[in-house]
Amino acid sequence: MRTSEAPPLDLSDLPQQIVERGMLGLPLDAQLTGFCQHLLNAGFPIKRGLLGTHTLHPHYGAQTMVWRPSVGAVDYQPRARSVLGTAEYLRSPIHAMRTTGALQLRRRLDGDAGEEFNNFPELRAEGLTEYTARIVPYDSAHARALALAAQEGEAAALEPLDGIFFSCSTDMPKGFDSAQLQQVWDMLPYLALALKARMTTDVAYNVVETYLGRDAGRRVLTGAIERGSVETIRAVIWLCDLRGFTQLADTLPRAQLVEMLDDYLEQMAQPVQAHGGQVLKFMGDGLLATFDLTDRDPAPICREALEAAAKLQTNLPRFNRTREAADQPTTGFGLALHLGEVLYGNIGASDRLDFTVVGPAVNESSRIQALCRPLGREVLISKTFQSMLGSANALQSLGAHSLRGVSEPQELFSLAP
Repeated sequence: MRTSEAPPLDLSDLPQQIVERGMLGLPLDAQLTGFCQHLLNAGFPIKRGLLGTHTLHPHYGAQTMVWRPSVGAVDYQPRARSVLGTAEYLRSPIHAMRTTGALQLRRRLDGDAGEEFNNFPELRAEGLTEYTARIVPYDSAHARALALAAQEGEAAALEPLDGIFFSCSTDMPKGFDSAQLQQVWDMLPYLALALKARMTTDVAYNVVETYLGRDAGRRVLTGAIERGSVETIRAVIWLCDLRGFTQLADTLPRAQLVEMLDDYLEQMAQPVQAHGGQVLKFMGDGLLATFDLTDRDPAPICREALEAAAKLQTNLPRFNRTREAADQPTTGFGLALHLGEVLYGNIGASDRLDFTVVGPAVNESSRIQALCRPLGREVLISKTFQSMLGSANALQSLGAHSLRGVSEPQELFSLAP
């Protein structure tokens, strides 16, 4: 243990500042910056601070953020779920601590550091002399059980430790002062609690946006959660499904069926999102999306939706050729583009709601989409939608067609084959 030679840090107002930033719900990088900068201003020789946490996200399983006093922005690094099985992660300090229940680690970098972790060469290259890390566990009892099991060689039987990981490094020749470092560790529980509050909000946004869509998710989390909380909006309605998928579902193995469905739904969703639309829901082998026209000029929004449809019509044959080359089953699609007023909001049972769109325009979209196969077209476009594009559109008229449940025949259009 290093002796105390430096004067104590004045961190008396740091807990209050941490709590205030946490109550404001500041982003994790802002909270990390505020914490590290306060330490630096108080005389703690921190040259690099790192925050690591798990997260609930469809693409990422963890995230790290690195603060340096010489850099204006925090370096944010999302981590794929697969990273936990890589050799690089298995050589990291956080893996060693999580699997042994060690809450603290301290190493010199300019001499005999003992165990060589994966990040030490990078830290030495930055001129740093000491590295130290600490975990604030979510479950202290589990941490104690894991540490005891590690002493007895039985840690592998327990789940790895979970919590807020923080590390810091310095370039001071003598490293950190032990008493000052202990003062920093005493502040970490405050920081961890503030961070966890923000992480809970971030996870909630990730979940609702993943399952409901960006706008719908935001509305739910800002209070639109009561049944019957709906509003009338004007929107482009995009209704698309796969052709012949029911027959494929009867013949394909389950794992292959799910993989195929995911791949095709990805192909259908990508152009919608790339052109500003919102995927509201997946319905079996199809999807419902909208392009909101509220307080917006409809012409450019309709052109974006039409461009998305054109991309899908171009990209899917290429995708199918790739699947055919791999001897995988393929399918086609049918898409309806319509426009009208819809009720947008919470509809359903008292304790099980759906955030969606309903109304005659949605029903008409379904009727139009059902004509894709009889008319031999992948994309069918309503007269209402077509009229909003302006004169510079080259859609092909297919004449008037009867829609089930609609009194008057409707003129339909299509993209060029």
